[in-house]
Amino acid sequence: MKFIPRLIGPQLLRASKHFGTLILTGPRRSGKTTLLRKLFPRASYYLLEDPDMISRLRADARSFIDEVRLPVILDEIQNVPEILNYVRTQIDRFPRKKGQWILTGSQESPLMKGVTESMAGRAAVFQLLPLSTREASGVSLLHGGFPEVLASRSTSPVWFRSYLQTYLERDVRAVSSIRDLATFRRFLALLVSRCGQVLNRTDLAAPLGVSVPTLSEWLKILEVTGQIVLVAPFYENFGKRLIKSPKLYFVDSGLACHLLGIDTEKMLQKSPFLGSLFEGFVASEIIKHQINSGRSKEIYYFRDQQGLEVDFLIPAGNRKLMLIEAKASRTVVPQMADPLKRLSSSISKYEVSSYLVFNPGKQEMATTALRPGIKAASINEVLSILSVKEN
Repeated sequence: MKFIPRLIGPQLLRASKHFGTLILTGPRRSGKTTLLRKLFPRASYYLLEDPDMISRLRADARSFIDEVRLPVILDEIQNVPEILNYVRTQIDRFPRKKGQWILTGSQESPLMKGVTESMAGRAAVFQLLPLSTREASGVSLLHGGFPEVLASRSTSPVWFRSYLQTYLERDVRAVSSIRDLATFRRFLALLVSRCGQVLNRTDLAAPLGVSVPTLSEWLKILEVTGQIVLVAPFYENFGKRLIKSPKLYFVDSGLACHLLGIDTEKMLQKSPFLGSLFEGFVASEIIKHQINSGRSKEIYYFRDQQGLEVDFLIPAGNRKLMLIEAKASRTVVPQMADPLKRLSSSISKYEVSSYLVFNPGKQEMATTALRPGIKAASINEVLSILSVKEN
């Protein structure tokens, strides 16, 4: 499979010159190992998933750490997080040596606990999500951005089916004591049908026959393993009464389409979920941009109790705010920009720019017909503008 350069690469290389340890987390199969072995070709490599390797480390981690050739990539370290203490000891012994320990993990929560306790101040932590549209032209609403899917689209249904099985059997059970995987599968199917909606835990728990605390735990599992993102409401009310619950999206639109049984472009265009899937696709691209740029995830939505709703609000630094509406319909009409116009007129403390984001090649659009002050753009055009504003 051809290597695709990742936008986060320069961030990792820069950090390797200032920190003793790099830690790269992210969903399984997002390309962490491929990226690190390309960026650090001289590093030795160990995959910490083999049972014999895990047994060896648990029996005598100190000997392994003392003998390993540096720099080293320790892949899937969440399987033996206890070795972080030994890595810390080595870093403290040789504080001037930077970028010697390069660690990956598919699950953020257990790994981050170990980092907090063992590696505070010693590690630079990054997250790698599936490919973005700015990294690969093949990334799409139907197929998403997992590298292996883009390399062989014809086998994507089989790949996603296998991915889900692996995810359920390994990642989910590794971070939780879930025993009823059948119910968890039904939970995934139900959840994907609520993409783009305000999260209602009680409404989700009832048809599954589970408690709200159990459902909240399951949502947290999906969030920390990089499968979903919860977009919070914007924190300023602009004189309005706000909805306070988050909205939910899947990080990878290809996985969401698979869970919905959407396997072709024709099925996607006819699906009642097209709008919410595209909305989630836009959210994911914004988050990928922020993470790849070395910034914190900052994405919000706005909805008040009078029904005014704008898909996304993005802080762009220095009291700048970007408002975004995502539309997947084939024809974009001026009325679609009305929520942007109404909300922007209520904001006085920010420099506001408003964009109607459309799916390239799918719309018939006359930009002059939009409301004054509202611009129509593709997601990549919006991200380019955001980059300029942030700098």
